[in-house]
Amino acid sequence: MTAPFDALRDQLTSAATRFAGAGAPVADILTGIVDDVDRALREELEIFPVCHHSPASALAMARRLREKQPRVIYLELCEDLRPILDELRNCKLPVAVQAWAGEVDGFPKQWAPLSVVAPITEASAEYQAIAYALDTPGVELVLVDRSTDHVFQWTPAEPAEASAVEDEESGLHGDAVGIEIGDMRPHFAELEEHLLHHGKVRHWSEWWDQYVEQPLAGADYDTYRQVMVLIGSLFRRLRRGDLDRDEDRERYMWTRMREHLAASGADPAACLYICGAFHAASRVEQFGLASRAPFEISPRSATVWQYGLIPSSHSAIEAQFGLAAGSVSIAAATWSKGLRRNGISPFQLNGQAKSPARRGKVKPLPAATPAGETDKLSGFLSSPPRLDNLDEAELLEWSVDIVRLARRNGYLASTADAIAIFETSILLAGMRNRARPTPYDFQDAAITCIEKDHTPGRRDVRRLCEILLGGDRIGQVGYAALPPLAQDVLDRLAPLGLDLNKRTVQRCLLDLQTDKHLQPCSDLLWILRRLMPAEAVRPIMGTRALGERSIQESWDLAIGKYQRDLVQIGYEGVTLEQVLEQRLRRAVADPDATAAVALAAVTDALLYLDSTRLADELGARAVELLATERSVDDAPEVLRRIRLLLNYFRATDAGLPEWCGRFVTAGYAHYCTLLPTAFADEDTGVRPVAAMLGFLFGMENLALSLGCDHTQLELAVLQSHPEAPAKVALLWATRYQLGLLTLAELRTRCDDMLANPLVVPAFPNYLTGFIQAMDPVPTLKPFIVEVLSKAFGRLPDAVLLPWLPKLITTLKGQAAELIPALTREAGRTFPATLPAIDAWVPPWLAGPKPVAALPVADGGPVGDLLRAHPATCDALAELLGHPGSWATAGPAADPALTALLARHPATADALATLVPSA
Repeated sequence: MTAPFDALRDQLTSAATRFAGAGAPVADILTGIVDDVDRALREELEIFPVCHHSPASALAMARRLREKQPRVIYLELCEDLRPILDELRNCKLPVAVQAWAGEVDGFPKQWAPLSVVAPITEASAEYQAIAYALDTPGVELVLVDRSTDHVFQWTPAEPAEASAVEDEESGLHGDAVGIEIGDMRPHFAELEEHLLHHGKVRHWSEWWDQYVEQPLAGADYDTYRQVMVLIGSLFRRLRRGDLDRDEDRERYMWTRMREHLAASGADPAACLYICGAFHAASRVEQFGLASRAPFEISPRSATVWQYGLIPSSHSAIEAQFGLAAGSVSIAAATWSKGLRRNGISPFQLNGQAKSPARRGKVKPLPAATPAGETDKLSGFLSSPPRLDNLDEAELLEWSVDIVRLARRNGYLASTADAIAIFETSILLAGMRNRARPTPYDFQDAAITCIEKDHTPGRRDVRRLCEILLGGDRIGQVGYAALPPLAQDVLDRLAPLGLDLNKRTVQRCLLDLQTDKHLQPCSDLLWILRRLMPAEAVRPIMGTRALGERSIQESWDLAIGKYQRDLVQIGYEGVTLEQVLEQRLRRAVADPDATAAVALAAVTDALLYLDSTRLADELGARAVELLATERSVDDAPEVLRRIRLLLNYFRATDAGLPEWCGRFVTAGYAHYCTLLPTAFADEDTGVRPVAAMLGFLFGMENLALSLGCDHTQLELAVLQSHPEAPAKVALLWATRYQLGLLTLAELRTRCDDMLANPLVVPAFPNYLTGFIQAMDPVPTLKPFIVEVLSKAFGRLPDAVLLPWLPKLITTLKGQAAELIPALTREAGRTFPATLPAIDAWVPPWLAGPKPVAALPVADGGPVGDLLRAHPATCDALAELLGHPGSWATAGPAADPALTALLARHPATADALATLVPSA
């Protein structure tokens, strides 16, 4: 008996022999792909080969489902995603089915979180199958591909990092691993380059649309099946690299289908197996229902997976699967055109908005041919594509519409441009050996005729063409399909009176003083602000800080645009408060957590959750982390946060919690221990050391009251011997604060450095240290202003100018801490008016003011007492540096005082009696 493909096999063998000679591998490849087609068509279980997001596959699927009406559909999709598919009826496509795991068990921890998505669009064969199965009574949908857990079990190395995306819509899938049905790309660089070159196209999506999608859009079912399996077999045989993972998927799927048939007793003739064309040409030993080759499926790991739906978009699908920009939109336009042309009624889930596409006249379906008995490949491969007159009318409509759209976006387009686009599209198609202009030809023609030399509009013409052909459709998950947390958020924000499902930015004003019932909405918005991207919930007016609450707030809300992020949060808990508490606990329990992270968690617990219980727990963890730290790089952040917390707790009725005292004492001892090392370590900057000193000096009173020893600080300072000029200056300021160095000695050292030519180039570094000392030693601020003034007045330009950028960078980086204090001190030092500057003499240059001679005290009891006991006055004069000379007393100048003392001598006598006894 003659096989249906014997003639084609002989023809290909003869051509390969003439082309490459007898025994060449090309003959084996060409005959092998025919054998793969023959094998797939003869299989007892009908195999439906598809390509991911292919309108031709979707059209053929809609036809075949209405003709065959199968009772069981086996679909190549992760088997554990089946329960969530029922929620698709509550969504607006495109959306992506997602499996997510925040904590991993059995995988490397650095992989967490794990995420797998499977995008679904209207113009996809898998959606047609899902809609048919879910809305047709008695039809069972069985997903047979490996589970999402096995996706990562079979990943030999760490999952590849997500590539950067150009816009927000392209990043709707995040860094998830994409699952697609039918990856129809050769994965053979030389072959792909050859096809693109000879097809006169720029990218693979354009080649596929021209040579596969358009010819198969109106083909009969047998032709479609044979061509798709042929292409899948060709790409499979030419693929370079390891096929083990793909073959394991095929073994997995055939094993699952045989198990289901054995358990359910279904008739294989009433079943349909939908898989990628690549897998339809499988050559594994488990292929077919007649195979008895075993395959052991490993158990799933202990990782807990959660399932849901997230919004998707055409650009997100293109970015994740490496498709050309606009290719999915063009596929959607091809799908709509195919429905109208062929009069096909697509399947759509009940509950979804019906498509407005108009149906054409229904064409009768060709009579079904027994599988594998007719060769449709020979005729398809040998016949040229046919020109459809409808394309000319459609191209004319596109040309007019793109000009209208361009004018709306600022282009100076006219009717002449529409004519030029029409003719150029036809010209480009002819130059590229195409039977009819494709959307890609039209796009190139529009760019050439409208953009010309520059782009004056807001959008480029390429993007306008994508909008015209269907645009970047963005899906939306309906309320009923959202996780409980997302539904709870929408319910709690209902008093705002906004449609939060909209993707536009909406402004809302909360008058919390008048409408008390809006306070819960405000609390929820601040938590959303903490958990979601910054642009999703953005405060325009109002703040939330420790001890502060706004009476009015204004917000810009774009929660609908960031619905994916809200769904992701929904996987972590039931309420936002629970998710935030869990995240705070995980943050402080992380092995890389620091005391600064723990203090930030304490602040968030008080700000957003108002939970002193949680704050105490996190604060206790902060004490543990601080005691174990061996680096002081986070000292500035620790100092800033503990100051805010101490000020907040001191203003509350309960006062300081117990953990705050332990944190201060632990920090005092810890920083005293690390201070000598930090001064000497070259890798430790001057700012962390200054922050350590700020903690030690600022918290010293509290630390000493709780049992710390001041001697520990003095010993740490005496043991510090820095070499860097900035740290040396910081150490001098520290010794001054401790009374180990006087201001006169400090001034003398700085003046000596300015007078020493060898030290002058390094003097700006000393200034940096003094500037950093303003926080731990605030009494030194007048001297710092003095030193800065002397530096700007005496340093040569060759030294001063290179240092200025560093000074500006330092002040800019710490503007909130340094500039206000430095500005206030300079304001007290320098004159307030411009005319006063000319006569102003710096206080550090002016001589000591002459002391006005005090009048000699006249005689009286006080003078007599001091002269009778001069030792005290002489000692005080010697301490102040004045000569101890006594003036001769004259007559009393105030008779009233003398008369008063004479009338009441008891006080003077008592004082005279008391002093000798002392």
